[in-house]
Amino acid sequence: MLPQDHEQWHWQEPGKAWKGVGIYHVTLTVPTREPLLGKLIIPEDDPIQAYVKASHLGLALLDCLKSVPAYHPEIQVLQYCLMPDHLHAIWYVRQTMDTSIRYVAQGFMRAAKKIGRAYSYIRLSDGTMNEILLSSVVSAGSREDPLRERIGEEAYKHLTPIFNEHPFIRPLSRRGQLQTMIRYVQMNPQRLATKHLMPDYFRVQDHIEIAGRIYSGVGNADLLQRARYMPVHVRSTMIDEAEHGDDKRLRDYMNSCVLAARQGAVMVSPFISKQEQAVMEVLLKEGLSFIYLADNGFGEYYKPSDGIFEAVANKQVLILSPWEYDPKKKGVTRAECVAMNKMAEEICSF
Repeated sequence: MLPQDHEQWHWQEPGKAWKGVGIYHVTLTVPTREPLLGKLIIPEDDPIQAYVKASHLGLALLDCLKSVPAYHPEIQVLQYCLMPDHLHAIWYVRQTMDTSIRYVAQGFMRAAKKIGRAYSYIRLSDGTMNEILLSSVVSAGSREDPLRERIGEEAYKHLTPIFNEHPFIRPLSRRGQLQTMIRYVQMNPQRLATKHLMPDYFRVQDHIEIAGRIYSGVGNADLLQRARYMPVHVRSTMIDEAEHGDDKRLRDYMNSCVLAARQGAVMVSPFISKQEQAVMEVLLKEGLSFIYLADNGFGEYYKPSDGIFEAVANKQVLILSPWEYDPKKKGVTRAECVAMNKMAEEICSF
């Protein structure tokens, strides 16, 4: 249940960052990406019905998560979702804490590593997973470790902890992010099921050559075989005119883009400006086809954002990027914007 006052929070109060009232998205991943936490079940091959059946390791990890408020009453777990190789959780800090949220995450991490080592011990000794986990898992925040005492310090430290990368913590700082993040967490099984059922549309396709330029892509590559294309590029002069009270040229242009798409044209754009994004929202809503140019490449575990994800599943979109994936990249430069608008023109005239 969402707190009734969540729209009145003072997000990340000055001087109280990471301690004050706020919302945090926490993700803990199995670094090897092995499906150790559960199994994806897709009843009747319907992704809407998909869910993850937790393994004993996954259940123990959930117990750790649910114990966080017992040690830190200021925290409420608003939402969580266990996936085969990772766990998502949304933590609500209801009042200023004496310690940092990072300290809380460290306690959660310690507990996760304990059950990870218990799991490693089971795999080595062929023990009964359920019994050993129940006897050795310890709540988040506790420093007790029965397994360490049982097998000795030397043997214990040689056990693989499974979870050897710190949780990813993202503070939510803007209005509307909470609902978006809750939907993202809830939809994880459905998105994974969709990827499993439609692998060709969600795998990265390399070496797509268009007008002498090489792209990587995700989505419906058949859109490159259509007869008509049209770029979506709202010029700054149109925006300037609209800001000075004359928005006719801007409105006419945006309407022409939507009308062209309704008549079968594939729209092509990086959809950078808010006006271009408004056009994309109509295309998404009406199920119209478009090619989306991205300013970064595709990482190993790339997954389109919610709206785009559903459009890819509906064979409505092709996402293209000529660049290698850069995990450190933040934001888009003006030079990249100019380059992508040029690419859109190339694709449309090819």
